[in-house]
Amino acid sequence: MASLFPWHQAAWKSLTALRERMPHAVLLHGPAETGKREFSEAFAKSLLCENPLAGGHACGECVSCGWVAQYSHPDFRRVRPEALEEQVGDESDEEGGEKKTAKTSKTPSKDIKIDQVRGLSDFLNVSTHRQGFRIVLMYPADALNSAAANALLKMLEEPPPSTIFILVTDSLDRLLPTILSRCRKFALPMPAKAEALQWLQQQGVKESDARLAEAGGAPLAAQASAMSEDSDSVSLFINELIRPSSATALKAAEALQKTPVVGLVTVMQRWLYDLFSVKLASETRYYPRYRKELDLLAARIDAAALMKATKSMNERRAIAEHPLSPKLFIEDMLLDYSALFVK
Repeated sequence: MASLFPWHQAAWKSLTALRERMPHAVLLHGPAETGKREFSEAFAKSLLCENPLAGGHACGECVSCGWVAQYSHPDFRRVRPEALEEQVGDESDEEGGEKKTAKTSKTPSKDIKIDQVRGLSDFLNVSTHRQGFRIVLMYPADALNSAAANALLKMLEEPPPSTIFILVTDSLDRLLPTILSRCRKFALPMPAKAEALQWLQQQGVKESDARLAEAGGAPLAAQASAMSEDSDSVSLFINELIRPSSATALKAAEALQKTPVVGLVTVMQRWLYDLFSVKLASETRYYPRYRKELDLLAARIDAAALMKATKSMNERRAIAEHPLSPKLFIEDMLLDYSALFVK
């Protein structure tokens, strides 16, 4: 039986109740790092299962379940960016795809491309092998580039019989309105804090309360941060935010240049949010364990400067995926931050 995260039990019950009148396209949406992909995989498996258990879970024993477990089900296709395929490993060789024989030097794309969507045509135009559903699982659907999104739209307008598209996204506003209108939208909300904390503690995550806050309430992000090899780098970065100094910014950037820049930008954005919140409302959201330090910093800066810095970080976030030089990017970010506190 496929396991679900505790906070998904109610959503699972509601969605599987639609099995007998399943729409041709389901769009699962909600906050990042809350388990939507795992939920979608479990749902796809349950639809393909030939002997589903009570509650709609896959049995794990039938022929279809065996094929799914081996990533070789002839009626199941996953569509995802090349970059994500590399992260999940050899699963990208599944389901009739050509096995990659050599690594290329080309940076894997973070988009879902039109060739990937067009490649579904043969799959959609043959009969199902087990006389059941045919499943296309696409995540994250907001990674569709413009051409791929239009190609998918044509398929959703005239879906083949017995075919179900399962789309997963963190960002509904990044999908074409015409795609949204052809899908049954199903929200997977952020788990309650108590439920998320209980799960983290069961996973053996230390300082779970603080990590959950710093992850914006997303339990999988909190777990990942506890296991991450970059945790020391993040601590170094936060120390620079606590003690802003142009004298140490260059040295810190040197030490942090191999740390994913997007993650550091996210930390900075959340830190500035808490500074602003402490100054205006005496509250913290992301970094309650640094409340004392945030109070001292908030007293040294005015609200207008904080608003300007926050806007600047939003602009930096737009280019953080592909900085020309990570070291110079981090240097610039820390120098601008330290300048906020120079009187």
